[in-house]
Amino acid sequence: MSQFSITAAELDRWANDPNGPVALHLKERMVPVEGEGAVFFPPTYADIKENYNIDTLADGTKVALVDSVGAQANRIEPIFKSDKFRSLVPQINIKYNNGKKGDELIEGQISILEAGHRLGDAVVRSTELREEVEKAFHALLRSGDASVIAKLAPTSLVFGVWDSRGTMAKVPRLVQSTVRAWNVSRLKRSAQYKPALDYAALEVFSAEDKEKGGAKEKNPLAIAGFVDVPAPEAHGGIVAHGPIVRDLTINLVALRRLRGDREKEMRQYILGLCLVGAAEPVDPFYRQGCLLVPHADHPAEWTLVERNGTRLKTNLNSSVAFEYAQKAANAYGVGASREVMFSKDKAKEEVGDGKKSKAEAAEAKKAKKEKGSGS
Repeated sequence: MSQFSITAAELDRWANDPNGPVALHLKERMVPVEGEGAVFFPPTYADIKENYNIDTLADGTKVALVDSVGAQANRIEPIFKSDKFRSLVPQINIKYNNGKKGDELIEGQISILEAGHRLGDAVVRSTELREEVEKAFHALLRSGDASVIAKLAPTSLVFGVWDSRGTMAKVPRLVQSTVRAWNVSRLKRSAQYKPALDYAALEVFSAEDKEKGGAKEKNPLAIAGFVDVPAPEAHGGIVAHGPIVRDLTINLVALRRLRGDREKEMRQYILGLCLVGAAEPVDPFYRQGCLLVPHADHPAEWTLVERNGTRLKTNLNSSVAFEYAQKAANAYGVGASREVMFSKDKAKEEVGDGKKSKAEAAEAKKAKKEKGSGS
């Protein structure tokens, strides 16, 4: 596989040459901090039978999803809040102060960089930004103009956004990343809680009540921690007999399809953000029991994939990415940062509109069904 050094001119080609490369791909081997073969914990999902997302391939090999596309995006995006990168994007903070819950004052703020649905998130629509956001999405739908979003919330172009509760405008992810573990075995673990004292002997309750014991969710004494509580065959994590791999792809074809005012500079700016997000190390603390670091014996590999399938090793690193991003941001101009207030009234409107839309959809479905049965 050939290798070449990345220059600013080469990166500009990626952003704007119609015949430019298809994608930039990162393959990064990961390992638990305890070492290869150690137990670690993938995420659990409520609607999956055994909670872990483990697929079985045709040859019987089991593959576990360690971090999904959405989870990876939500880990990467907040780096643009940090002192080092905050000047690259508009900092939009949504403040809330909506009275009290009992004696507790409910107030604080959240960055749009922490909102899971980005520009399409309910918290954004519940502010004075709602009309401005709708105009941005309409511009995208009407003429493919992404420049309004690039000035307002550019990471929505980097990590993708779907205005699923409003205009239905959709922007594909330019940066897509997942972590999977290959050839895994699933483990179980059991535990037994024992109270500090024999509360029945102390006559807090009767011996008969103590003997009821049982599942925590069914026994008030267990819930309060006064009796033994067994926890058999709970999730015990997994062991990877094969590699744990982080695959990250920057879609350069989708990048070059972005249209709008000063689109060449805009694409270079968005590419700079993509490169920073892709090259910056991800926080290793994925979740309890899942502390993953790059594998020292298997350096990360960056590969540029050309339109004819040629694969070229590159020398991308965080310094190269940051330098290009700074230059591109200065040339294009970063949108204004601002603070806005969460509006309970706007949120209630959104809830009402959502209920109305759901009711209208149900009514339309019913009418369609009745029309079909009557023909």
